[in-house]
This record gives sequence, C-alpha cells and structure tokens, in this order.
Amino acid sequence: MARYKPVERGGMLLPVMLDEQIQAGTFEFALDHLIDHELDCSALDARFCNDEVGALAYDPRVMLKIVLLAYSRGIISSRKIEAACTHNVLFIALSGHSQPSYTHIAKFVRELGAEVQALFTQVLLTCDRLGLIGRTMFAIDGVKLPANASKERSGTHAELAHRAARLDKAAAKIVAAHQAQDEHGHVELDAQRQRRIDELRREAQATREFIARAPKRLNAKGAELKTNITDPDSAKMATSKGVIQGYAAQAAVDSAHQVIVAAEVTGSGSEQTMLLPMIDKSAPVRDPHTLITADAGYHSDANIAALHERGIAAMVADNGMRQRDERIDNAHHKTKGDALYDKAAVKTLKFFRPDDFQFNDDNTAICPAGRTLTGNGSTYGQRGHRFVRYEARPEDCAGCALRWRCLRNAHATRGRQVARFERHRRAADDPSEMMRRAIDSPQGRRLYSGRIATVEPVFANIRHHKGMRRFTLRGRAKVSTQCNLFCLVHNIAKIARYG
Repeated sequence: MARYKPVERGGMLLPVMLDEQIQAGTFEFALDHLIDHELDCSALDARFCNDEVGALAYDPRVMLKIVLLAYSRGIISSRKIEAACTHNVLFIALSGHSQPSYTHIAKFVRELGAEVQALFTQVLLTCDRLGLIGRTMFAIDGVKLPANASKERSGTHAELAHRAARLDKAAAKIVAAHQAQDEHGHVELDAQRQRRIDELRREAQATREFIARAPKRLNAKGAELKTNITDPDSAKMATSKGVIQGYAAQAAVDSAHQVIVAAEVTGSGSEQTMLLPMIDKSAPVRDPHTLITADAGYHSDANIAALHERGIAAMVADNGMRQRDERIDNAHHKTKGDALYDKAAVKTLKFFRPDDFQFNDDNTAICPAGRTLTGNGSTYGQRGHRFVRYEARPEDCAGCALRWRCLRNAHATRGRQVARFERHRRAADDPSEMMRRAIDSPQGRRLYSGRIATVEPVFANIRHHKGMRRFTLRGRAKVSTQCNLFCLVHNIAKIARYG
C-alpha cells in the first residue's frame, strides 16, 4: 500500500510579513491604495479632539479599511469583524495589527453618516478617471430588503392601540388562569409565566408610549400610513416572497462596467417616486445623450411627461410592454410564486378570461372552443371605462365540452357573455404614447434589452456574494450608510478588476 507524507492541520508558528499579504490586483490592494493615496479622508479626522489630551484613537482610515474588507467578504456583524481582526491574517495585515473591539466597529459604522456619501463620490470620480464609466446607458432598478424590525409591530395608531389592548388582555388571561388554579390549592406563579406576563405588559406600555409621542404618517391623499414601533422609517412592502418590513434600495448602474453611479434608500415600496430623484442624483456623471432605462415599476404618465419636458433620453417600460412583444410566449412564461412561501393550500379552478377570446373587427368574438359570439353594437360605460359586450348562443354553450371552464355556474347559465374594454387612445404626440412606440420599435427593444444585463447582476452580486440580504441598522440615515458601504465595495472591486 502506498505511503504518503503526513498532513498537519494543528497550530503552527510561522514568520509572517504583513506587507506581503496585500497582493497586487486584489480587492484589498485596491482598497489599501485608494484610502492611503487617492481618497480625502480628512472629514473622518474631524470627529476626534485628542490632539493634546485623551487616549489614542483608532485611525479612521484603518477602521474604514477593516469595515469595507469585511463587507466584501460578506461579514456584517461587528463581533465577527472583531474576530477577523484577531485571527485572519489578511485583516491583520490590512489593519496594521489593529484590533478594535466590536463596540468601536459598530460605533464607527453607525456614525459614518455624510462622510460615506462623500467617499462614494470620490470613488466614483476615480472610476471615471480610469475610464470605467461609459455614459452610454444608465439602468435604474431597486430591491426590497428586510429591516431590523418586526412587521408585527407595524400599524396605524388605531391598530397599534388595539394591539396594546390585546397584549394586556393576553397578560390578564395568564394571570386569570393562574388564579383559577390557585383556588384549588396554593400554586406559585412559575418564573416562565411571570417573564411572559412582564414581557407582554412592557410591550403594551411601549406601544402606548410610541402612540403618544409619534405623529401620524400621512400619504399625499391624507390617508394614514402604517408606522413601525422599532423602526418608524421602514415600511411594510409586498414582495414576491410575501410582505416584509423593510426598505427599498435603489441604484443607477452604468452599462460599460456595471459601476454604481447613484444609490438611495427609501422607506416606501413605490418606485415611481424614485425615478426622477435617482436621475438627478446621477446628474454629475451623466451626459445629455446618456440613455436612462427602468422597468415598469417606475412608469407613470407624470414621470414620462417630466422626462419629456427635461429632454432626458429614457426608456421606461409600461405594464403592457411584454404582452406586446411578439418574441415572448406570454402564455407559457407567467411568473410563478415561490412554493416555499405559497400559503395557498387550495388550488382554485382557472376559468377562461377575456384574454382567452379572439375579438374581431366585424363585431364578433371567437371563444376557446371555436364558437362565435356576437356583439349587439352598443358601447357601455363602467367606472370611466368603455366596453363592448359579446354574447354566445345558448345552443352553442349547451353541448360544449369546455362549458365547465367557461361558465362559473354551468348548471344555471345558458350562454357565455364576455366584455372587451376599449383602450384609452392617446394622442400621437403624448409623451407616454411616444415612449411606447420607441420601446416597441426594433431598435428600442435592442436598447432596452441591455437593462437587465446591466443592473440585475449588480444586485445579485451585492445580495448573494457580499451578503446584503437585510439591513442590520435602524433608521433611514443609518440604513442608507450601510447601503452606501456595499456600493463602495462594489465599485472598489471594479477598480481592482479593470483599473
């Protein structure tokens, strides 16, 4: 039998040259060079006033290196970053053997604030100087991420007051159950029950105190919005995975090398309100001919009109763009829910809808079974929409094999009726209509198709490789800081690769 040299995996003392650990062409090399020689970090020094007295502070440049290197490795926890500075050779080399505690690291990240935005701008200018920003197309998109708050603590003031009452009721129920047991014999309230009672009462009291001090959040129409007790700046948002309590991170990405040119975080799930602010934020690096692309979530008549008025070249898809694209088989490419989060245990029967019927110009329609439905020539109105009604002959529906999928009450309904709503016809010079024609053109399809390849990989990289799957800080300002740190890491990685 062959013999091999032993493999040792235990402890070993080795001479380590820290400078040799920072290899050229790596992320940490680019990070170290940028902070020491390219970026103006003097604003970070302003927070210290220990020139003559006081303890020595950790160099903020070193702290910034540590945090950005950790974020590039998907390490967000301050405790894990502290451990890395103690045991990881690369962190030790980059930090010059500094070993800040997790409290120092957390305080540094929490208080970065406006400084990180200035650093982001400087890194962006460096990317521009290195020719990494092409300015041909900027793609705007967003992603909704959970906040460091529970959605169960969200609601209007009335809903929160009702929640506080339910918490008091739950605590009283536990006490009543104990008293009922005590009538038959002395039974002490165990520690677990007492902790639960105290927890419920504290939560109820905290809810009432929040209602007393926090003003109501109102939307543009004056309706009250839900507010979260833990993080009032966050909001409930609907996602493909269900409803979350979180923030919406927005980014504008250049198509040349996928450099992030602008980033923002909002506590609202509405993307329409973020289109123009994101365009304005990218203005310092945008040229007049730069094409702006965005998906249907950013589309509104007001946004398209504003883009047209400003003379900004843009392609913002509408909700019907994919249905109009003859290259897509929309019947076989419908979005499916994630089975892991699909709580609908009972599958409902799918009936034929108006989209399953073929409408002709001769006032007739063809049903899925191939039978003809006839319109009466009248146009009806409902809620401001105009429609034409078509009706099948009862004898055609009587013996139809698809009757059970066409008529909801197949035993009582004699014949199928279907309505075709007339689309609102826009003027040829309407900005939304011109946008629709531009996107539907062959050149427009070709240009717009580059949006997904530009922005989607960026979010995939930051979320799955860098670990930005949720925000760990609270408050819009701090969450924005954390998002900008991830964007800094992404752009520095581009400098390391292409610069």
